[in-house]
Amino acid sequence: MTAAARVAPKDYFSTEEWAPLARKSAWKGPALIAHAWLVILAAAAMAMAFPITIPLAVMIIGARQLGLAILMHDAAHGALHPDLKVNDWLGEHLTPGGLVQYRTYHLGHHKFAQQAEDPDLGLSAPFPITALSLRRKIMRDLTGQTHFKQRWAPLFRRIAERTPDQSVLGILGRFVRSRPRFFIGAAVTIAATAPFGFWWAWFVLWWLPSATWLPLVTRLRNIAEHACIAKDEPDPLRHARTTRASLIERMFLAPYFVNYHCEHHMFMHVPCYNLPSTHRLLKAKGVMAGMLTAPSYRDVLRQASSKPVRADRGGGPTPEDRGVERALIQ
Repeated sequence: MTAAARVAPKDYFSTEEWAPLARKSAWKGPALIAHAWLVILAAAAMAMAFPITIPLAVMIIGARQLGLAILMHDAAHGALHPDLKVNDWLGEHLTPGGLVQYRTYHLGHHKFAQQAEDPDLGLSAPFPITALSLRRKIMRDLTGQTHFKQRWAPLFRRIAERTPDQSVLGILGRFVRSRPRFFIGAAVTIAATAPFGFWWAWFVLWWLPSATWLPLVTRLRNIAEHACIAKDEPDPLRHARTTRASLIERMFLAPYFVNYHCEHHMFMHVPCYNLPSTHRLLKAKGVMAGMLTAPSYRDVLRQASSKPVRADRGGGPTPEDRGVERALIQ
């Protein structure tokens, strides 16, 4: 297997320039985790006080759920805290979790970025797709269909395909035990809010964002990072894309500097909060001209949905469309 080409910090930075970029802070990573949870709590409080703001709260909370996943991603790179034990504890217990398994998988993506062995290649290979196909995917995300396929369809499939010696209650019990955070979090939140008349808070202000807005922004983030990049791309400055993000996009789509994805692939151990400084320094050195960048998320989506609709298919899903759907729900 051929690993993707890599760059070395010394190719672009002096020792004095590189040291602050690579430095891991003992407080910035934990502060970002605290920020994500505080924003979630503030949005939930806003929605409970003013129910008319529930749609806005769903978008804010869904974006911070993605933010927590992004911070777990930083922990997978050992970049959330200088003490690796603290780093791993934060990444396992204060973010979505599953850090060890994710680290093994994700480092394989970096090692083989955009090469045949890249485990994430299925996310980018089908693009570009048609605009109609992209709209269908967005609608499936926002209506919870993607979430159902990811989280619940396997359970119903196991129940439907059970053998005579398997009981429905046994299958349900194993399913619940395999997702302790989900069910314990639901039970604790409902118990804490129900006495005040907010029994619905967990369903509307945690589960609904995770079933609708989170799948959408996860998809759009994946598209921005690697869509329309050639398989076996030899240039390490073009294995991933950096996308300029406005304040609104950082609030609702690209939290915690995730839009600096080219810089992240070039220097994967740089903490996320140092990526803007890395970007500015590379720009000052004239390196940006050779990097894969986009002026906006709208521009990336335009590229990713530029495939013409074939008249003989009537705009229906292509095999490539179904392939990316399978990749996104694994």
